[in-house]
Amino acid sequence: MSRPGRRLLRPLVRRLLPGAQVGGQVAATSRELVVAGADDSPITVTDEGQGPAILLLHPGSANRLSWAGVAAALSERFRVLRFDRWTYRGGHAGAAPAGAETMAVEVRDVLAVAAAAGRLLLVGHSSGAVVALESALAAPTAFSGMVLYEPPVAVDEPLGGEALRRARAALDAGDPDRAITIHMREIVGAGRLGIAAMRRVPPVWQVVRDHAPAQIADDEAIESLGIGLGRYARLDLPVLLLGGGRSPAHMRERLDALAAVLPRLDSTVVLPAQGHMANLRAPGEVAKVIAAFADRLPP
Repeated sequence: MSRPGRRLLRPLVRRLLPGAQVGGQVAATSRELVVAGADDSPITVTDEGQGPAILLLHPGSANRLSWAGVAAALSERFRVLRFDRWTYRGGHAGAAPAGAETMAVEVRDVLAVAAAAGRLLLVGHSSGAVVALESALAAPTAFSGMVLYEPPVAVDEPLGGEALRRARAALDAGDPDRAITIHMREIVGAGRLGIAAMRRVPPVWQVVRDHAPAQIADDEAIESLGIGLGRYARLDLPVLLLGGGRSPAHMRERLDALAAVLPRLDSTVVLPAQGHMANLRAPGEVAKVIAAFADRLPP
C-alpha cells in the first residue's frame, strides 16, 4: 500500500479496532464506575484522573476507545469519564427501541452517569454531540457547559431521508455491507477513496460492517428529532463548538447554523489541519481546546 494510503488508514484502524493505540499517549491509571442504565443494565464507565469532571460521548460506529488519547491528556488535570453508548453496547434484552425511543434511552444513560459523577462538562462527538444536546435539554442544570464536535443536526432537511430508508431496507434484507456504504457515502459524505481504502483492509471493513445495525439505528434516532434547531435556542449553558477545517462542507454548515441559535455560545473553534476525526489524529489539540474551555467555566 502507498504511503498516502497508510496515512489515510492509520486513524481508521485506531478508531475501529479495539485496543489500538490512540494518540501515542499513556493514559492515567483508570478506575471503573458502574452505573445503572436506562434499561437497568449496568453502564461500565471508564473513570480516570482527578479534578473537575468531564464526560466524553463517542461518535457513531465507535466506542469509548475513540476518546482514549484525548482522555489521557485531560486526565492530568481533570476527572474524565467515558462509556460505550447504549446503541453500541449490544446485548440488549428483548426488542430494541427505535427512533425517538432510542434517543430517549441514550439521554437517560447520560443523565444516570451525570447523576453519579456530579455536575460536569459534557463533550460529544458527531452523533454523540446530538445526544449531548438532547441531554442538556432534558436536564440543563446537570452540566456546567458543553463542547460539541460537529454534531450532525438536521438544519433544513432530514439527516438521512430517502438514503436512510434505503440503508434500513438493505440492513433488513441482510446486507449490512450495502447499508453501511449508503450511510458513509450518502449521509456522512465520505469520499469513495476513503471507503475503498477501508475495504482493502479486511479486519477494518469487518468492524465497519459489524457496526451497521447500531449505526443505522443511531441515524434513525437523530432523524426522529425532526428538522430545525429552534429548540436549542433555550439551552441556557455555555457551549463551545468544535470543527475541522478538512471536514465535509456540510459539517461546517451545520455547525454555523447551530452557532446562530445557541444563546450562550462561547466560541467556535475550527482546527484547520483536521477533519472529523481530530480526536484520533490530534488528540492533544482537541484536549487543549476542551481544557481551555473548562478553565473558563465558573466553578
